[in-house]
Parts: sequence; C-alpha cells; structure tokens
Amino acid sequence: MNGAHEPGFFEMKSTFKLLWLQSAGCGGCSMSLLCSGARDLVGALDAVGIRILWHPSLSEASGGEVTRIFEQCLSGEVALDALCVEGALLRGPRGTGRFHRHAGSGVPMSEWVKKLAGVARHTLAIGSCAAWGGVAAAGENVTDACGLQYEADQPGGLLGANWKSRGGLPVINIAGCPCHPDWITETLTALALGAFGMQDLDTLNRPRFFADHLVHHGCTRNEYYEFKASAHKPSDLGCLMENLGCKGTQAHADCNIRLWNGGGSCARGGAPCISCTEPGFEEPGHPFHETPKLAGIPIGLPTDMPKAWFVALAALSKSATPKRVRDNAVADHQVVVPAAKKTGLK
Repeated sequence: MNGAHEPGFFEMKSTFKLLWLQSAGCGGCSMSLLCSGARDLVGALDAVGIRILWHPSLSEASGGEVTRIFEQCLSGEVALDALCVEGALLRGPRGTGRFHRHAGSGVPMSEWVKKLAGVARHTLAIGSCAAWGGVAAAGENVTDACGLQYEADQPGGLLGANWKSRGGLPVINIAGCPCHPDWITETLTALALGAFGMQDLDTLNRPRFFADHLVHHGCTRNEYYEFKASAHKPSDLGCLMENLGCKGTQAHADCNIRLWNGGGSCARGGAPCISCTEPGFEEPGHPFHETPKLAGIPIGLPTDMPKAWFVALAALSKSATPKRVRDNAVADHQVVVPAAKKTGLK
C-alpha cells in the first residue's frame, strides 16, 4: 500500500492493482472514501484482492519513488488493473498541461494520465471534476480544465470521445461532488471480481447501481412534496423544490437510499440537492438555494413529467393538503403530530 516493493508483491496474479492520481480538485472524494462505512477500508479492499499501488493521501512513497511506480506500470513490470483519477485535468496553458506538473517528475499530470490510461485495464473518473470538469472548469476556465472523457455534457475531454480502456470500457464516471464512498468501493469490487460490463453503465457512463435512482427516492420530505407543502427557509421541514432550489427529482443518485456516513444526506440536513452528479451542476445559472420560476412555476420539474401535468397535480395537491402537513412544512420541528385513530385494518 505504501509503495514499498516487498518480494513477490507485484507477482501475485490474483491481485487487482489500483493506482490513484489526484489532479485539479479539492481532495473531497478521497476524504469521502476515508469516511467509508468499512471500519478498515484497506482491509475491505484487500478482502476482494484489491491492492493500492499508490494513493497521494494513503501512501508513504513520494517524489522519485512514485515516478518509479508509474514507470513500472508503463513498462508492464506491474500490471495496472485500475487507474483512478480524482480532479479535473488541466490542459493549459496553450495545451501544454504545465499548469499542473507531477511533483518529482516535472511531467504534466495530463501526460501521465494519458500514458497510464493507455496501459490500465480500467480507468475511473472519481468525482464530477474528473468526470465532467466540474468546479475546476467553471467560469472562464483559464486553466482549460476538463474531464477524462467529457467536457461538461459533451463527449471528448482529455482522452477523446471514442477512447476505450484495455478492458473494453470507456472511462467509468463515478460522478458526485464528492462521490459517495460506496460508489467507489462497490464499482472497484465489481471490476475486481469481473462482474462489471458495458451493460452496467448509464448513458453518461455512470455505474447504474446508483445512477438509475433519483435523489428524490427515499427522501424524508416526500410527504411534503406530494402535497406541495414547501419550505420557505432552510430550517423548515417542507419540500425544498419549490422555493429553495432542490433538484432531487432530476438528480441521478441514490443519496437518500444509501445514506452518507451512516445516516445523512443533503436534504436531511436542510440543504437542497444541487444535482452534483450531473454535468454542469457547478453553473446552474442561478443561486444554488433559489428555484428559478416562470409564471410562478418552477423551471426545473421532474425529468419525466410534462409541465401541464405538474401544474394540475400541484393545484390539486395543495387544495388537499392536511393542516398537519401545511403547518409542519414551515416549521423547524414537528408542531402537529399525526392523529392516532383506528385504521379499520384487521
């Protein structure tokens, strides 16, 4: 794990070898990984045969020692099974990549990534910066930051739209800002066990086991959403969609089913979903905590609901809202509890 070359370590044929590089980003996905539900993250990976060749936060090797590991992978002395890249790739200035050079080698990180992706069996973009460019590519993007195989929602990026790994897959986009630790470990586990293929990726090459869900699924505020009983400030219990910018009905992720750090999610903490697994989330064109509207109707509606249906449903729902739901929606605690009465069930 620390980059030391113990006798026989690299010769283990059953070992799935992983190399993790960190490019332009905040390191949040690594921090998320360290909050994995596994008490012993490295042990959990080791149990399925995954060995970390090097990770910038978990490994002791640095400088020339790391360069040597890279060279061993490129020469074939070490078979590289998974290249994980965290953070956007900086192509500037003027295509040289010199805005970000890897310490100890002086070589642009973008060059190392291109070379190592060429020999890795699988390449994974860890987080939305590595997947789409993310926050690093926002604004004027003076560093010419991009994702591994996407630039926002357009295929291309550093490696090109048609690139595929030696294993036959495009870049696997484990998007999120940050991504959930289980999205990382479960994808790696499936790859290590040979149980992950093209059919397991969605249209943006995200693993379907989390991307086939919406953040809306499992949200504790769903009763308020059903009755269109909306929060007016972050501390309110009501639905965050109508006024506070929540995009949970559009964002592809299982955040409210697979909770974070054992029991949390953005919405449960009073923060709207900003759709951080989607390309371009970093520049929504409006403040994250506000919902843009047209004629009083939220612009961002559920992805598969016609606007006319939503208007009709919202009008009917609001007219039928129980007083309990209406009062609780604009309070920071439950002020009216559900009535206790016989249900008639036997």
